[in-house]
Amino acid sequence: MAEDPLSDFLSREQEHMNELGDDFVSGQNQDQEEQNHEQNNEFVEEDWNGIGGGDQQPPAEENGPQDTYSAIRSADTEQGEPEKIRQWRIEFEAKIAEKDEAEAKAINEWRESAKHELETWAKNHEEQMAKNKTGNRETQEAFIRERDESLPGGEWERVARLCDFNPKTGKQTKDVSRMRSILFRLKTEPLVR
Repeated sequence: MAEDPLSDFLSREQEHMNELGDDFVSGQNQDQEEQNHEQNNEFVEEDWNGIGGGDQQPPAEENGPQDTYSAIRSADTEQGEPEKIRQWRIEFEAKIAEKDEAEAKAINEWRESAKHELETWAKNHEEQMAKNKTGNRETQEAFIRERDESLPGGEWERVARLCDFNPKTGKQTKDVSRMRSILFRLKTEPLVR
């Protein structure tokens, strides 16, 4: 006797559905329950309108929400997300919160470090500026004393201090040998008036 291919196919599909688990079956059952619930609500509203008149409202549910489908929607969203994804989402949010906290802590540390470095730099800068001011004042006072010094016969000494008579210095780019020779001659043989 030959087996019916349709019944063989249906039995294989039923076994396959059982292997998928309760998630798929409960989803089908839930869809059927929603359809049955919708049909029941239509019948209840028609019966209520037929009994008491068209302008009366059915009594409000005392224990549940006013919207009859909100409970189904909330249950669907709770059951719609698999446990693995819900667990991953919780872990992900915890990691993000931990990273945000670490970032905030690092930013505070950087701000404190920058504030300390800025204070140190400002302190060192003020000390350096004070040293430079003191050194510049001392140099200026020494220069003024030498400039205003009037010793008889010391004019050439002042000229010699202002001029560099070393011929081997490479600081100058111009040839100043002629000026040097004139100054030496004037030192040994002053002008007669």
